[in-house]
Amino acid sequence: MKRNAVIVAIVVLLAVAAFVQNGKSDNKETAAPAKVGPRPGMISPSFTLPDLEGKPYQFGGERSKPVILNFWASWCGPCKAEVPDLIELYGKYGDKVDLVAINITSQDSEKSARDFAKEYGINFPVLLDAPGDVTASYKFMVVPTSFLVGKDGVVREMVNVLPKEEWEKKIKDLIRDK
Repeated sequence: MKRNAVIVAIVVLLAVAAFVQNGKSDNKETAAPAKVGPRPGMISPSFTLPDLEGKPYQFGGERSKPVILNFWASWCGPCKAEVPDLIELYGKYGDKVDLVAINITSQDSEKSARDFAKEYGINFPVLLDAPGDVTASYKFMVVPTSFLVGKDGVVREMVNVLPKEEWEKKIKDLIRDK
């Protein structure tokens, strides 16, 4: 419980620091408004990225089941902490919800992503965003960040690190969502 509180506190502090930094400008009159990525109620951007075998994975539009898009990096401590829970939950709910790990390869390396996936035994698709275009289109501030997307392609929620029990609750809610 204490560990989770510390992780949440760190994530909140990082988000606040990023928000404050993004709000600074020498010339307030010419500063462009910050563009935001998909948020709850918005259509999730479509994309095609290669998986670890180089096979293209397409995402977008309506699907047969909801999906969790998990953006991560191999150097990210919280990513290392959450991946065992995600693996376990995918094993339990993978027939009802898709889980896709999107490595921020533009800020990582393909070798590190491959090593991470192998070391942890990731049992769901791992995609490589080497150009960083998909990551940029989702516009989030911290990793890991996950987008919970309904079968209709609409973002239901955006979350960061969660305890396994919270993840399980969110997955059940996503599955029940019409």
